[in-house]
Amino acid sequence: MSTPSPANDDVLFKRIQRDLVDDFDEELEMEREDWEIPEPGAAPRPTEDHSDRAARQHYFKELYRLQGELVKLHDWVVETGHRMVIVCEGRDAAGKGGVIKRITQRLNPRVCRVAALPAPTDREKTQWYFQRYIAHLPAAGEIVLFDRSWYNRAGVERVMGFCSDEQYEEFFRTVPEFEKMLVRSGIQVIKYWFSISDEEQEFRFRCRINDPLKQWKLSPMDLESRKRWEDYTKAKEVMLQRTHIPEAPWWVVPAVDKKKTRLNCIHHLLGQVPYKEVERELIVLPQRVHRPDYMRAPIPEEIQIPQIY
Repeated sequence: MSTPSPANDDVLFKRIQRDLVDDFDEELEMEREDWEIPEPGAAPRPTEDHSDRAARQHYFKELYRLQGELVKLHDWVVETGHRMVIVCEGRDAAGKGGVIKRITQRLNPRVCRVAALPAPTDREKTQWYFQRYIAHLPAAGEIVLFDRSWYNRAGVERVMGFCSDEQYEEFFRTVPEFEKMLVRSGIQVIKYWFSISDEEQEFRFRCRINDPLKQWKLSPMDLESRKRWEDYTKAKEVMLQRTHIPEAPWWVVPAVDKKKTRLNCIHHLLGQVPYKEVERELIVLPQRVHRPDYMRAPIPEEIQIPQIY
């Protein structure tokens, strides 16, 4: 193995700095209304140059615009009773959660919700394989994003030996019919595979290892999957080949650049739905009723939280 050069160390250090800035940006996005975009000519952050800053400002502008379109989509889904399932699959640290968070960030969680199922229980292991997913399918006017889905059987279960060859083959026989049934019943099924490189996954894993706020994202299964990169690649290739059907095709999302991944995926998602802006009646805030005999009871100090900030 070659000895790292100072130049390579400098490149890695800058990447780590940018990744930290990205983490701060994620929190700023959640408080977008309270965040002032720096005025033109303001001093840039110490860890970024002018091109980085321009790219970040463009990213926020586009994200905010696309999220406005997602709100229109959300309203149209409610108005028309449309039902949507969005399947998000990919390797560990591929950025599925980041995209899902940006899709759901501005939407009503009663309309647009996330299904991230844990490992099946002993009882669920004895059920029909798809049974535990059915309970999470959308009703009229709902969108459900599956953060991993029934495709676990074609990926982690296959690679880790959690299913037999017979169960694996039965999955491929059944899943096209299962998804065709969903589509025939009126549920739109959109499937995304988030694709990252070997080097990028290693980098993201190392960042998680050294970040106390992200270490919880690394499970023993994630670390084991890192060793089996090639096995996962083969499993993914078979899965895409055998389950890419006209009724529910796969869409591959290049996911090495986190920000571009989010924007491109949301833009593509919006293009898959024939939504229109729903006209709303003008909202008029009613006058607050004042009653002369109303007296507000004081709140006991002992039940109020300390005002530390």
